[in-house]
Amino acid sequence: MKTNSSNSLLTVSTGPLKISELPPNPVGTGDESIHLSLVIPTYKERENIKNVVNVLSQLLDESIAGNYELIVVDDDSPDRTWEIAQSLTTEYPQLRVMRRQQERGLSSAVIRGWQAATGSVLGVIDGDLQHPPEVLIQLLRSIEQGADLAVASRHVEGGGVSSWSVVRRFLSRGAQLLGLVILPGVLGRVSDPMSGYFMVRRNAIANTILNPVGYKILLEVIGRGKVGQVAEVGYVFCERKEGESKVTWKQYIDYIHHLVRLRLSTGRVGRLRRKVNFPVGRFVCFGLVGFSGVFVDMAILYLLSEPTTLAWPPIPSKIIAGEIAILNNFFWNDAWTFADVTARQQEWQQRWKRFFKFNLICLAGLALNILILYLMYNLVLPHFIHNDVTITFTVLNLKLNLIIRKLYIANFIAIAVATIWNFWINLKLSWRVTDVK
Repeated sequence: MKTNSSNSLLTVSTGPLKISELPPNPVGTGDESIHLSLVIPTYKERENIKNVVNVLSQLLDESIAGNYELIVVDDDSPDRTWEIAQSLTTEYPQLRVMRRQQERGLSSAVIRGWQAATGSVLGVIDGDLQHPPEVLIQLLRSIEQGADLAVASRHVEGGGVSSWSVVRRFLSRGAQLLGLVILPGVLGRVSDPMSGYFMVRRNAIANTILNPVGYKILLEVIGRGKVGQVAEVGYVFCERKEGESKVTWKQYIDYIHHLVRLRLSTGRVGRLRRKVNFPVGRFVCFGLVGFSGVFVDMAILYLLSEPTTLAWPPIPSKIIAGEIAILNNFFWNDAWTFADVTARQQEWQQRWKRFFKFNLICLAGLALNILILYLMYNLVLPHFIHNDVTITFTVLNLKLNLIIRKLYIANFIAIAVATIWNFWINLKLSWRVTDVK
């Protein structure tokens, strides 16, 4: 049996989120290999962690004593969950603890734990006992019977949820339906793709760079791993007794983001992206942010230039509208599009530096935007559109006239061209990490 020779914290791996085919050098005594490495990601689970470790240890000691390890990966909880877990290592020699201070997120925490794991089978379970521990034995049995992936599911025989509201059930099923539309090849393989309770063979995900978003690590395992046979075991999801729930609306946004990223990085689109080495997923996020900037730009332009409002000339109005849109876009790109880079550059000095670069690049893009606006509005469109465009359509037998001014048509074209410029130059200059000693 391998045991922890000290209660020191595990070193957090850096670099790509990739699992090695061979486990790292074992820590402790003995030469026997570990069969199961079970990762427990935690954040503010001080009230739960001791009970979780105790229950899991008793259960696994009865079935595979001396042939497993528990790895608690804590995201530097303010309640010092990692410290409580570390104090348990003398009583539970199979327990190892990792404290992450530079990264955040459940999915990446699981992968960092797997990177330190020595087992041939890798697993994950919540740190709040919402996942019934006794299902572990059934999952392990499925792996031993030949499955590459064994998933605990709420949607097969023996599965369910204890006391979810109608709204939560609706959101869960709606998220699954959306996933089946966007990524049928991945979500169609399991009945509960939202599950965070499963085991997978190390060799099924080895040497593959994983790139998860949010909580749903299972999507990444199925989408990028070499997963053959899949088994499912029913379980009843229980409500937590201690601590607070981590589910927020941000998790649903992250889920959609993850689906889109997997869709763009796998299949035909993914193969094309790898050939041309263009970050399609990041460009989509950048484009969505830019789309929000279009509304900001158009709204400010309307308020400044319309005859019924301030009636300013088009060019000064455009300069002010463009700069306000730049501010909007920077904050969203910093928080979302380039969040992985921002997480490693959180000091205010670095943030101001990114904003300064972004503003300069976008001001150059704004100059390009204004040039194209001028050319389109004064030279190009007059040859095709002599007056404002009126579109008439009928709704419920009512004729509605939509007037589209030449200024807005020209502005939209100018924004589209400038968006490509802004993304490519900002990608290369503004959001990049330069490691220095």
